[in-house]
Amino acid sequence: MSPAAGIMNEDFRAACVIGWPAGHSRSPLIHNYWIKQHGLAAEYRREAVPPDKFAEFIAGLSERGYIGANVTLPHKEAALALSDPDDRAQAVGAANTLWLEGGKLRSTNTDVEGFLENLDAATPGWGSGLQSAVVLGAGGAARAIVFALLNRGVERVHVANRTFEKAQSFRERFGERVHPVHWEEINGLLAGAQLLVNATSLGMSGQPELDVNVEHLPESAVVADIVYAPLETPLLAAAKKRGLRTADGLGMLLHQAVRGFSLWFGIRPEVTAELRNLVEADLKQGATAGR
Repeated sequence: MSPAAGIMNEDFRAACVIGWPAGHSRSPLIHNYWIKQHGLAAEYRREAVPPDKFAEFIAGLSERGYIGANVTLPHKEAALALSDPDDRAQAVGAANTLWLEGGKLRSTNTDVEGFLENLDAATPGWGSGLQSAVVLGAGGAARAIVFALLNRGVERVHVANRTFEKAQSFRERFGERVHPVHWEEINGLLAGAQLLVNATSLGMSGQPELDVNVEHLPESAVVADIVYAPLETPLLAAAKKRGLRTADGLGMLLHQAVRGFSLWFGIRPEVTAELRNLVEADLKQGATAGR
């Protein structure tokens, strides 16, 4: 579909997800569900844009008929550099949501509230008195999650990554409450952790499993995974078998979409069981994983 396709009048509005590739994205399913629910003259599309064309594409977003966009791999850091970011996107170091405001291309990072709101919904009270968390991974999603945890008042966030230098960079970015650790140290930390978060692709369909032993976690611990294909990762399955509370990656995907929709269309949508069931059914059809 061409960018201008479907524009019938001046009231029609369109947004899109920009990625390379973009065909795996579930964002159109989510946003077009809300568009239909609220009776809007609008459409949400996919745009596959290679890295060398990204700057040109977003510079002409309005001319292409768009009022805003989501940004997924590999464009999140470029989106930050090529836009006017808010404090949150600047702090995280990546942008995943763009919108036009007063002639400016603005950006933010909604993975922060997507992570927190999913935890709040799936495991109420998870943050009460939480002192120590372990986050696995040091990519863009991990940055958003560490930022979110620190803002919720978590006293110590241990960041583990196979490349230790990347974990160390989190301390430089976020301060002394972040403790970088070597990958081999993970299991030894779990006994004192009240929250374990997998922010890597390990456990995703087609990827190696995450080799972490949840038996070391205390009984009150919460386990979260940003992977949502499969819906129940081996990590979450092991945690549930132990009776631990869990939050899955699909919930984060749904909740991070809310603010973008609100910025573009002026309506704050709800994450409902019906919407979740719709996306679950799509995932179960065997489509590949992704945003």
